[in-house]
Amino acid sequence: MQRQVIRSEQAPAAIGPYSQAIRVGQFVFASGQLGIDPKTGKLQDGVEAQARQALANVQALLQAAGARPDQVVKATIFLANMADFAAVNAIYGELFTQEPPARSTVQVAALPLGGLVEIEVIALAD
Repeated sequence: MQRQVIRSEQAPAAIGPYSQAIRVGQFVFASGQLGIDPKTGKLQDGVEAQARQALANVQALLQAAGARPDQVVKATIFLANMADFAAVNAIYGELFTQEPPARSTVQVAALPLGGLVEIEVIALAD
């Protein structure tokens, strides 16, 4: 199977030596997305705004790879503070309304750039 690097200007550029996403066959592996506005390069203010932006960035990468949110099979959410779980969970639920993907949510010691939430996904595209 051929490995295809996925890029989207609708999501922030990688801040390190990694690709925004990779597609191999039908599988799309999106790198973790912070709540960075791709137009300004700045983190949104607050966990809810960062969660919404992170999900918008994920959607942009899925679209660039020819996939949709309903094709996500696994998501991982990284939180700087588990006390934000309910707020992030509610926003996440707005995108994945029916038959949501498998998911893990973990608290981490820190996220890049002082982020409060990071979301990565794996999708099975057409």
